[in-house]
Amino acid sequence: MHEITVVGGGFAGLTAAITAAESGAGVSLYEAHHTLGGRARTSEGPYRTNEGPHALYRRGPHWTWLRRRGLLGPMAVLPPLEGLRFRFRRDGALRRLPPLALLKLGRRRAGQAPVDVDFLTWATGEAGVAGARAAAHYMGVALFHHDPGSLSAAFVQERLRRATALPPEAHYPRGGWGEVIDRMATHARDLGVRIETTSRVDALPEGHGPVIVATHLDAARRLLGDDTLRWDSGRTALIDLAIRTRRGDPFVVSDLDAPGWLERFTAQDRTLAPAGVQLIQGQLPLAPHESKADGTAHAETLLDLGFPGWRERTVWRREALAHGRTGAVDRPGATWRDRPAIDRGQGVYLAGDQVAAPGLLSEVSFNSGVAAATLALRTISPARRRTAAGTA
Repeated sequence: MHEITVVGGGFAGLTAAITAAESGAGVSLYEAHHTLGGRARTSEGPYRTNEGPHALYRRGPHWTWLRRRGLLGPMAVLPPLEGLRFRFRRDGALRRLPPLALLKLGRRRAGQAPVDVDFLTWATGEAGVAGARAAAHYMGVALFHHDPGSLSAAFVQERLRRATALPPEAHYPRGGWGEVIDRMATHARDLGVRIETTSRVDALPEGHGPVIVATHLDAARRLLGDDTLRWDSGRTALIDLAIRTRRGDPFVVSDLDAPGWLERFTAQDRTLAPAGVQLIQGQLPLAPHESKADGTAHAETLLDLGFPGWRERTVWRREALAHGRTGAVDRPGATWRDRPAIDRGQGVYLAGDQVAAPGLLSEVSFNSGVAAATLALRTISPARRRTAAGTA
């Protein structure tokens, strides 16, 4: 009686499964990996890393949804603003404050920025060349893209406004994003969702019921045989670093000379690393011609500036390359509505962070998961939902 199938057990897939099950549908969820979570996984071991810097934005729709279900859990408290120790690389040097023009741009309403003009051109008219470039590079934190200035002004400005909001919107699930995923999975099972890990779905069965494909677009394209499932994304080098604690280490080093971001996650959550050790995670966007080694060199430049003696203090290090897994980016003239549609026809629906749904970062996955489940539920009569729920 499991009438809705969800392929993919990341944030989007679990959101879709819970939404469908709460409405009385029987749901089966299949995840190819041995653990759930997708990019929201938190690694096991002494260093509790996410796949690159992660944050949960408080004003997003998923915040209220998770909280109402008791799934949000405890949040790590940010240090007081005066103790955050943000540092900004400008003109090759580390500074305590960003340009005033960047902050002024952050106050502009998102609706003021045009869709069909690139951000750098629009922002230059608003704040001058230097401020516009600094703002574009700063947005590497939320876009994972090597050239945010080339993207739609409306797209970038919406994210700049939220990334510079005071008080800060960014919050951090204590213990890492994996804690939220674990609570979501438990809630899904309590609702009767059948979850199978290490279960790769290579083809949709004939005569299938509603199917929600909650994978990244590359996997969805192969599964559905649909070459139109493409959208621009970022490409970035990831670095995880554990270093011995030293007083005065910054919380964040943001590169305003080129997109790049380092964040000391143990500043707000000491559970992420053993006592006496600080956990730093960074992402360094890469142009098409650049390699992971280029990103690593960029990270080391920022580390040299912000974390003196970091090489001698390093006790653990890991590097990775993320390609096409950093969320959708919209070019001038395009909006989220132009991305691959959620409803693919014949009872197949898409969810994930590169599909036609609004939001910032994980909010796209959440919104598309809810939308996909809602559309799938319309194909199941209320009577059949009740029957499925009673036998799940």
